[in-house]
Amino acid sequence: MTQDVEMKDNQTPTQSVVSAPTSTLQNLKEIAALIDTGSYTKEVRRIARAVRLTVGLRRKLTGSVISSFLDFALVPGSEAHTRLSSFVPKSDEHDMEVDTASSNSQAPPKHLPAELEIYCYFIVLLFLIDQKKYNEAKVCSSASIARLKSVNRRTVDVIASKLYFYYSLSYELTNDLAEIRSTLLALHHSATLRHDELGQETLLNLLLRNYLHYNLYDQAEKLRSKAPRFEAHSNQQFCRYLFYLGKIRTIQLEYTDAKESLLQAARKAPVASLGFRIQCNKWAIIVRLLLGEIPERSIFTQKGMEKTLRPYFELTNAVRIGDLELFGSVQEKFAKTFAEDRTHNLIVRLRHNVIRTGLRNISISYSRISLQDVAQKLRLNSANPVADAESIVAKAIRDGAIDATIDHKNGCMVSKETGDIYSTNEPQTAFNSRIAFCLNMHNEAVRALRFPPNTHREKESEEKRREMKQQEEELAKYMAEEDDDDF
Repeated sequence: MTQDVEMKDNQTPTQSVVSAPTSTLQNLKEIAALIDTGSYTKEVRRIARAVRLTVGLRRKLTGSVISSFLDFALVPGSEAHTRLSSFVPKSDEHDMEVDTASSNSQAPPKHLPAELEIYCYFIVLLFLIDQKKYNEAKVCSSASIARLKSVNRRTVDVIASKLYFYYSLSYELTNDLAEIRSTLLALHHSATLRHDELGQETLLNLLLRNYLHYNLYDQAEKLRSKAPRFEAHSNQQFCRYLFYLGKIRTIQLEYTDAKESLLQAARKAPVASLGFRIQCNKWAIIVRLLLGEIPERSIFTQKGMEKTLRPYFELTNAVRIGDLELFGSVQEKFAKTFAEDRTHNLIVRLRHNVIRTGLRNISISYSRISLQDVAQKLRLNSANPVADAESIVAKAIRDGAIDATIDHKNGCMVSKETGDIYSTNEPQTAFNSRIAFCLNMHNEAVRALRFPPNTHREKESEEKRREMKQQEEELAKYMAEEDDDDF
């Protein structure tokens, strides 16, 4: 008891302990004031800035801080306050004293805008997912979606797009993703009628993810092809869309378009989204192998990707050598990894490419070789390997993979002399593809340029210029520190 009395008399340790949550609560109040101003002036940029600032505070959110903020932002005893408070653990007496003292320093808003209520749903949902309370997150997200359906304001669209994402994530984490497919379709329909383009692209990606999660590639392509098209508003959503498009194109055997989409998604993704970039590179490696290309070694040695891309490095090495036995052993060794990545069916398609690569190496090394030796070098284990080797060689000659002829009388493959490659159209084709890639990147960079509005009509004041600079710095920091679960 004596020690407790001494601790109460000494205020210095208490202040140092509670300084962090008090600062977080004060930041949330400033964000609430920003949302209130944005709602009153109907400025979407202020709401977007509030969401960016919240992402920076995400790791500092605690139950006591959120509980105090709900008491500040919402009317005590209201339906929203009662519902959201039930998801947040009760704060202890010590935190309540600190929060009450800090909340008295700033008065709550006179009226409750819909944007602020939706924002309260947003931070509670973030807290529940971070605490791994997924079942409670499902209930909270469903309640937020029900509340969103009755709000039709463009200032809510930025927060609504985030709620859509975490609504789908909470159901995915509990393996109940199929339950919300009809709800997502209805929300996408409503967003289209309301001209909510940010909500449309968010919900389109969530629907594509929903379909692909259950391998419904045909339905995903039908939805994608019929959905309205417009200029992308979010880099995150555009990267995700390119990734899903690349997966659909890969399954449909359109490897060239798939490669372009997957590489573009990996290039545009933020550096912090390591998991997303790894997935893009895995699929891009498989697609390039299916196209007959060999990925560069630098792809497998990127920072943070060496271990996860190791199975695909060994697979690439087997395809490059053209060793069918090595390819089978790698496929068997990492079967579990390929099954988890959902690339096993694509790797089965690579068997033909391995045979073709080995046959190309044989054609370059030998001017004349018997079909029996070809079957042995390709390690064809079948009832009639010579006949299989003859059909494989004939198909490779027809497809233009090798420049040779078959001597059926003697059972041999006769390779033609290798001419000068610079006398063909291959260098021109390669040069043309590189030029097209550079021009495409230049055009995308020009389209992505941001210009301040109305610069030709009025001169910006020094205060506006400082505000714009501050927002640009916040946006750059936000893009560099984006959470990996957003991908």
